[in-house]
Amino acid sequence: MTAADPASLAALHAQAFAAPWGADTFADLLLQPGVLAVSESDGFILIRTVVDEAEILTLAVVPSARRHGLGRRLVEAAAVAAVQAGATRLFLEVADDNIAARGLYERTGFNPMGRRKAYYASADGSRTDAVVMSRDLCAPDANLTLP
Repeated sequence: MTAADPASLAALHAQAFAAPWGADTFADLLLQPGVLAVSESDGFILIRTVVDEAEILTLAVVPSARRHGLGRRLVEAAAVAAVQAGATRLFLEVADDNIAARGLYERTGFNPMGRRKAYYASADGSRTDAVVMSRDLCAPDANLTLP
């Protein structure tokens, strides 16, 4: 984990998403208890841990760095950080039509557990379901390398 700069996170988020979060949003999140950021020059992941559960709030990788393993490294680093913070399970929500992200999460041990109907809004006004996924961080096959 590195100290996260809200402006830098917002700049990366803007490169990764059509409707990015602003620096103020990141500043507010980073002040909340249990919120952790793992960042690299081309991407970051933000998680929140509460008691024994953690949630991926957002994962951003700039387009030029995609498909090179950065997303996987960030997810794994976040899983380790979550365990160190006391979490036994990691959750996330991902747009049903975000095939690349769903594939990444499945490859890193997440399993679908539910759906939130019409959760995400698109710029054109259409709505997309969110797939809720979770990963057991204590499972024998969790494959976490703790420092």
